[in-house]
Amino acid sequence: MTKLTDTFDIYNGVKIPKVAFGTWQIPAGQARQAVKDAIDTGYRHIDTALVYENEKEVGQGIKDSGVKREDLFVTSKLPAETKTYDGALKDFETTMKNLDVDYLDLYLVHAPWPWGEIGTNYDKENIDVWRAMEEIYQSGRVKAIGVSNFNVHDLKNVMKEATVKPMVDQIQYYIGFTEPKITEFAKENDILVEAYSPLATGGLINNQDVLKIAEKYNVSVPQLAIEFVIQNGVLPLPKAVQKEHIVANTKLDFAISDEDMKTLNAMPDTAPSHFHNPTQG
Repeated sequence: MTKLTDTFDIYNGVKIPKVAFGTWQIPAGQARQAVKDAIDTGYRHIDTALVYENEKEVGQGIKDSGVKREDLFVTSKLPAETKTYDGALKDFETTMKNLDVDYLDLYLVHAPWPWGEIGTNYDKENIDVWRAMEEIYQSGRVKAIGVSNFNVHDLKNVMKEATVKPMVDQIQYYIGFTEPKITEFAKENDILVEAYSPLATGGLINNQDVLKIAEKYNVSVPQLAIEFVIQNGVLPLPKAVQKEHIVANTKLDFAISDEDMKTLNAMPDTAPSHFHNPTQG
């Protein structure tokens, strides 16, 4: 029976709402209204990134909502291409200016490598970047820090030098693509896993096996897919632009049985043709 105000605990004591409104692929021209609609609907956790090119509009949508800043949880991300200490500090200031907020609740390193070089080794650079992240955290302008798309190797690399270990790892995660290796490593180390693309960017919507289970609960496939993530102890970031979809994604007043969770967790990839960004190594 998930509510948008339910929270997970980050290991430093910060409470993070269990469902986030994701803004990846929402164009700047639509982001302001989408964020306001999400907050009006009850979302209290908003996720964006500098590279999404919609931070300014996300910030405006937050202001338009009229909800107090302290009642919202706002996440943004350092571009994957930024792999220097100085560059990280500079990009953080750009994000703060774009969003026009006094502080961030969570700031993430967007990926362990630049997007044009997926899979290449940036171990040394990631340690420099993490030093900047720790400095930002110690300044008090960010309540929690973490990473995104980091696999076990990438996390271990940062953790061996860190004075503050990552608090969150945001990865691609959905029914049939639950990345057990990184998920288990993160949980063993008190790192909260967040799931971007919990609907496989719509790729699993027409999966008949998932639909069969959704029909048992009289819910939609997206609703089942979001609740599945939460019941696995992972935080989903569903994205929507149309208000009816934004509202529908919040209807999580049901619980999936242990038996059905077992079935869902055993399913093969429910969106095999979807783009995959595995973080298993």
